Amino acid sequence: MKKYSKELLIGLTVLITLLILFFGIDYLKGVNVFKAANYYYASYTDVAGLAQSAPVTVNGYKVGLVREVAYEYDNPGHVRVELSLDRKLRVPEGTEAVLVTDMLGTSSIELHMSDSKSFHNVGDKLKGVNSTGLMGSVTTEILPAITTALPKIDSLLTAVTALVSDPAMLAAVKRLDTVMANLETATKSLSATMASTPAIATDAKATMTNVSKLSSDLAEVTARLRDMPIDSTFANIQAMTVQLNKTVEQLNSKDSSLGMLINDPTLYNNLTGATASLDSLLQDVKKNPKRYISIKLL
Repeated sequence: MKKYSKELLIGLTVLITLLILFFGIDYLKGVNVFKAANYYYASYTDVAGLAQSAPVTVNGYKVGLVREVAYEYDNPGHVRVELSLDRKLRVPEGTEAVLVTDMLGTSSIELHMSDSKSFHNVGDKLKGVNSTGLMGSVTTEILPAITTALPKIDSLLTAVTALVSDPAMLAAVKRLDTVMANLETATKSLSATMASTPAIATDAKATMTNVSKLSSDLAEVTARLRDMPIDSTFANIQAMTVQLNKTVEQLNSKDSSLGMLINDPTLYNNLTGATASLDSLLQDVKKNPKRYISIKLL
């Protein structure tokens, strides 16, 4: 008798241990085995990382959890999700079980209740809907827009680099600085001449003030152009151009409209001719200022 009693005690101990382990695992998953619940089902083509014990909510309030996630072998391409809902919750017909994924990749189920006056029976299959969410919007809307804009940005940077690095343009800026200095000197001389002529000094005083202010503003603009960090700007543009090299290769193709615009030497020749004409005009103004500045004495 003692032998059988010992074996029976061991068997009961093992059985109780297994029961505690079974219910303990469910409890750790968030399943309250002692709380009455109703079970419903939903089917999805993509569960997006949905795990057991994921919350089921209505208007942000938790009303249940995901009991089980299993592949439907009799319905290829679909995953069956079992929902454990509060027994007090009545689910109207037409309610959608929407699978939502947040920024961290955590998925949950949101119940979008319908306005129907009739309700689903326990064990019915709800309509499963996949929501794109914020990450889906980024993938389908924002990324394509960025991809489309990259070739345009690269084309703009290429055009700006070619224009700024043109030696004729740099020479024109330097000559403009010299012309502004000469203009300021001429303005001071003219102001002194006006002051020595009593008959026109009063009328010309306001005009000379405006001319002096204009000359100062032009000198300031020229100084800012000269002090611009052109070297660092070129370095940044070069780094961006290297990163976008693959996209640039497509733009350099003569089969595209932008490629023809960039590779056509006509634009460069026109800019060079315009720069040369501007340089000739500035030199002529410096040599023959009276031809362009007319002063009439009343």
